[in-house]
Amino acid sequence: MDIPLAERLRPKTLNEFVGQEHLVGKGRFIRRMLESGQIPSMVLWGPPGCGKTTMARLIAHYVKAEFIPFSAVSSGIADVRKTIAKAKDLKKLYQRNTILFIDEIHRFNKAQQDAFLPYVENGTITLIGATTENPGFEIIAPLISRSQVYILYALSEKEIETITKRAIKQYPKHQWNNEAIEHIIKNANGDARTAINAVELAATIDKKVTLKVAEEAVQRKAIYYDKKGDWHYDTISAFIKSMRGGDPDAALHYLARMIKAGEDPIFIARRMLIFASEDIGNAQPTAMVLATSCMQACHMIGMPEASLILAQTATYLATAKKSIASTVGIQQAMSDIDEENLDPIPLHLRNPSNKVMRQAGYGRGHIRYPWLVEKQTGRKIIQQYLPKNLQGRKYYIPDWK
Repeated sequence: MDIPLAERLRPKTLNEFVGQEHLVGKGRFIRRMLESGQIPSMVLWGPPGCGKTTMARLIAHYVKAEFIPFSAVSSGIADVRKTIAKAKDLKKLYQRNTILFIDEIHRFNKAQQDAFLPYVENGTITLIGATTENPGFEIIAPLISRSQVYILYALSEKEIETITKRAIKQYPKHQWNNEAIEHIIKNANGDARTAINAVELAATIDKKVTLKVAEEAVQRKAIYYDKKGDWHYDTISAFIKSMRGGDPDAALHYLARMIKAGEDPIFIARRMLIFASEDIGNAQPTAMVLATSCMQACHMIGMPEASLILAQTATYLATAKKSIASTVGIQQAMSDIDEENLDPIPLHLRNPSNKVMRQAGYGRGHIRYPWLVEKQTGRKIIQQYLPKNLQGRKYYIPDWK
């Protein structure tokens, strides 16, 4: 029982493995490799708690290979030599292959990575590296070229729920409040180990696991928030209306609620981009530029740092000058499309792309650059642009502010 719960729950078969269906699902690549018994060297790239170590252990189990875990943090070249010697003996004496698993392989320097290369090439070892960093930047090119790179993804909320409930079953005498379970699942952020550790810690705090106990276990206050329900829509509505009302403090409050609840930062940034056009418009056109940059930056950087970018943009939008002239204009123009007859486009505005069209009068009399003619001649150019039945209609009124 001294063994951590996360280790005790580590899957022993592929059927127990949760997540990464694109790799281990029925008919998928790694499952097919295991069924054939042919395993290449590989790098498993993904966030913490997504199953990299478990997948490596399962691969070794299925192909009946010796599994030697290796830490890039605590091991050196001398350890590499000992491991290679052991692998050679196993192959020579017992015809048994060795899978060398290197956790955090990105922490190995170039010389350490080079030390493995000859033995990967000659088949002495099958290397499985695990990394949270982009292997294209952190692992030497010769090693990458001799390995398959597989991307693993953070587990979905449903997958975390499966793992959490599996962990809870280890404590049959405990009472688990549904709110407590939901809090653990939501705050795992796709990390199975985080969820399991939270269950284990909560179980040691009290046999009656309430929301308060779960909050203590994960060290994060529960914020009631449903990403698909009323709280999701009510909070984003309050956020938008606070910016519309020019209240940056309220905007930051609702932004903080969404961030703490784990709302998708891209969703927030997208709504701010819409707001920049809908509510600020041409009164301060740089608002849309900033909002676009915000969305791109959030996509590239991710949380938690993206919260700073969201806050900067929200306060800018809240304090910016407002204009709904473009918004009202397009709404009225679209209303006329629905309610009025669509008179023909004036002939002089049509595209005279061939002789027949030109003979029919397409483009005839059109002044391409009226502003230039006005500048050169000093006379006002009046040219009809709207269809005949809508002449004189005003959609864009800049005084709408």
